[in-house]
Amino acid sequence: MSGLNWQWFGLAIAMIGPLTAASAWRICFLAPKDARLSFFQSLNLTLMASVLNAVLPSKLGDIARSYALVERGHMPTADALSLVIFEKTWDVLALSFWCSIGLLWMLLTSNGISPLFYIMACAIILALVLGGMMVTSLHFANGIFYIALNFIPNKKSKKIEMLQSAWCRTLTDFWSNKPKAAIVINGSLFLWLMHLFQIWLFVKALNSNVPFLDNAAMASLAIFLGLLPFTLAGIGTRDAAIIFFYQPYIGAPTAAALGLLCTLRYFLPALIGLPFVRQYLVTARRIREDVKLGT
Repeated sequence: MSGLNWQWFGLAIAMIGPLTAASAWRICFLAPKDARLSFFQSLNLTLMASVLNAVLPSKLGDIARSYALVERGHMPTADALSLVIFEKTWDVLALSFWCSIGLLWMLLTSNGISPLFYIMACAIILALVLGGMMVTSLHFANGIFYIALNFIPNKKSKKIEMLQSAWCRTLTDFWSNKPKAAIVINGSLFLWLMHLFQIWLFVKALNSNVPFLDNAAMASLAIFLGLLPFTLAGIGTRDAAIIFFYQPYIGAPTAAALGLLCTLRYFLPALIGLPFVRQYLVTARRIREDVKLGT
């Protein structure tokens, strides 16, 4: 990366702070008033989650925030888990939206595109529809929980029922305040647009040229594949996906360098969050015990 354009690189790195702060603000904004969750407490939790995400697959560190919310007396267990999953669902929906826009653009404008992209487009749009129904329709959400209750062992059915009740409360509260809902939805879309813009800046920093919408599609797919629980923090899986998807535009060495730059998006917030981890050792022990017990 000796030929790195440091101006584009610096601009991309500078975006990490505002993007992390925006994510922290959103969960604080979503939390009910009686949770008494301040922005700085939410930022603390977000940085802690960044540390755990750097060593756990599938961004399980984000789920750890629900444990911390319970440990600190902000919310009951089911409500805390519902809040965190609800917030991450909007992340997935926003990323899926931009991914589908990018994929449709590629399918309409590119010649000889791989059939794989057609399959990916169908899968992303299906996920967008199903996920959207999960956060907009109480009837659909209850149907999903009903299915889960019929497939999950009886010893866990009580927890599923509690999560179902908490999810319905979250949905009802969310849609009862239309201006607040609009802020969260539009804010999530803008937040992920900026994440994809940051990755595009990394491409520019490598002195490469990829159309923005094409980048949105390929970067989104790489992020989704990086969530698969194969490696820690998606390292390796996400890099391989970047090399594969970007190959029509940039060579493998440049794509590998792009993978390294994208990894900074996860590790720099983790480094900043290291001083906060000590406060959550009890939470970490509880997570480990629950995993051992299979709860």
